[in-house]
Amino acid sequence: MFEIVLQTVSITAPVFAMLFLGVVLKRLRWIDDNFIGTASELVFRGTMPTLLFLGIVNADMSQAFKPGLIIYFVLATLVTFAVAWGWAVLRCPEIERGIYTQGAFRGNNGVVGLALATSMYGDYGLAIGSVLAGVVIFCYNILSVLVLAIYSPGAKTDPGTLCKSILTNPLIIGVALAVPFAYWQIELPQWLLASAEYFAHMTLPLALICIGGTLSLASMRQSSDIAIGSSMMKLVWLPLLATLGAWLAGFRDADLAVLFLYFASPTAAASYVMARAANGNHELAAAIIVITTLGSVVSINIGLLILQALGWI
Repeated sequence: MFEIVLQTVSITAPVFAMLFLGVVLKRLRWIDDNFIGTASELVFRGTMPTLLFLGIVNADMSQAFKPGLIIYFVLATLVTFAVAWGWAVLRCPEIERGIYTQGAFRGNNGVVGLALATSMYGDYGLAIGSVLAGVVIFCYNILSVLVLAIYSPGAKTDPGTLCKSILTNPLIIGVALAVPFAYWQIELPQWLLASAEYFAHMTLPLALICIGGTLSLASMRQSSDIAIGSSMMKLVWLPLLATLGAWLAGFRDADLAVLFLYFASPTAAASYVMARAANGNHELAAAIIVITTLGSVVSINIGLLILQALGWI
């Protein structure tokens, strides 16, 4: 278990390093609000859709393709989304509900979840994690666009406008374009894949630097209650609900552990990019990412210890 603790820290530490770098660069005035706005737009419209496209195209869909696991994961994602949204309606100001909901249900599965699944279960964890990541990317982005569009300042919430927001979202377009290439195993030129990977590799550091540049003690204090509430929902209550449901559904051992890791992962950096693109409270989104990334080092390891003690994994 000590190895898993070290693995969790080794995955989350670089995230914090890039966040801190963003804070430092903003203090040194090497970056400013104009840079952050432009870079966030580049991530949202360019590098992140490319990263999602490559993630699905490169995933091995033939290994560990388990329809029951995928169906449960999708249903559990919908349930956790509904629980987070319902709680936001009861406890949050209307303008913050979209940010709270996205922060509470959207996990960093492509970085933290997949890395931990691979660390624990090797190629099997990588195969299952890749398939689930491809599925959840589509679910996360559709649900995030939906809830952010409803609560964005001045947004129109008629069905036509919401459908247009979903269909024109660059992240969803990136996923949709990748599906036929992955399904029919269409090979792309190697030079094109290499160029796309160079471009996509900018996503996480650039997004995290922007988040760090956005953070301030004043904004953290102002949004502390909502940020902490969303973070507790992300790290404790929703993983508990989803993991217990998975156990009741009959999942055990590696399958149950991977499901837990995916639901217990900290809030994804994409939530900040989406919040900023939707003209939402991106400072609140940034605070939730920071809190959940730090808290996940503790919550994930406690969760794994409990699952092992119960003999479920």
